[in-house]
Amino acid sequence: MMDLSRRTLITAAAAFAAAPRCALANTPRVVMWTDLIPAGVPYAEIIGPGEMDAVEDIWLPEFDENATKLNMELHGAYIKMPGYVLPIDMSSAGVTSFILVPYVGACIHTPPPPANQLVFVDSKKPWPSDKLWDPVWVTGKMRHELQSTSLADIGYALDAELIEVFKW
Repeated sequence: MMDLSRRTLITAAAAFAAAPRCALANTPRVVMWTDLIPAGVPYAEIIGPGEMDAVEDIWLPEFDENATKLNMELHGAYIKMPGYVLPIDMSSAGVTSFILVPYVGACIHTPPPPANQLVFVDSKKPWPSDKLWDPVWVTGKMRHELQSTSLADIGYALDAELIEVFKW
């Protein structure tokens, strides 16, 4: 009887000791937009002076090689970050693919941000189309994936596990 109790106690202690590590493994790292830029590259150095388009009355930014430099620490990281939804794939159920942008109207009403300030998001669960103007938190696994779309060049991709209304 004593061996069984000792064995049970050891098994239970091992399970409880492992529990905090399991909980931490599922806790996403909160990432803000400045975290997408590699350490040592100031935000001011990813956008050049650009020029004004007098006909369209918009500023056309000038990006250099720093605009596509990505934060290597984020590749494969489980993260949670805020932003706004710019729909790519939409159905009556909602949006399943979108570009996560740092401010409302990015890529539509203004020139797009640099590639390292945009995240392409895929979600199995559609985000409701009646909430497109709400800021969101997106949680999932991030990866580096430079890609060009008709809207912008994008530096990151994220497989969303959870999308929720932004609450600070």
